[in-house]
Amino acid sequence: MQKLKDKIRQEGIVLSDQVLKVDSFLNHRIDPALMKEIGQAFARRFSGVRVDLVLTLESSGIAPALMTALELQVPLVFARKQKSLTMKDDLYVETVYSFTKQQESQVAVSRRFLESGTNVLIIDDFLAHGEAAFGMARIVEAAGARTVGIGIVIEKSFQNGYAKLAEAGYRVESLARIASLENGDVRFAD
Repeated sequence: MQKLKDKIRQEGIVLSDQVLKVDSFLNHRIDPALMKEIGQAFARRFSGVRVDLVLTLESSGIAPALMTALELQVPLVFARKQKSLTMKDDLYVETVYSFTKQQESQVAVSRRFLESGTNVLIIDDFLAHGEAAFGMARIVEAAGARTVGIGIVIEKSFQNGYAKLAEAGYRVESLARIASLENGDVRFAD
């Protein structure tokens, strides 16, 4: 997706050979027009698949997932990283490790929002080692639902997440694939 690549080049900040900061348009301040185009792009890529629900992880995945759900005309559910007073019981819970934050989180989805037999499209902002995507897929599986695809806004293809997810049989569609962040320069894989 060229507009996304241009935005990454213009506003992305390379913090290291492993970390790209995109908080000016994706995961702190959000560019609504870009998110709309991202939702349309995911809807096109998964147009041949029956999707009943979009699932993401709070908080950075919410904006692109919401626009995808809007385009597909299905509900969006986001896995919470922290339980609240209203979210205590009857949950699907998984542990996921965040490469960027270098910490584990317990993520949870209410059982009443993820029913058996549901076809789920997982959307996330970044793919590094695949931990978040695998955690959400395990939640989908625990519900007796089916992961029909995984949409990634930015894939760090120099890390092993895509390979692990593909090897596990998941269809993964990434809108921007980064081959390298070496020497502070963003190089795209395609």
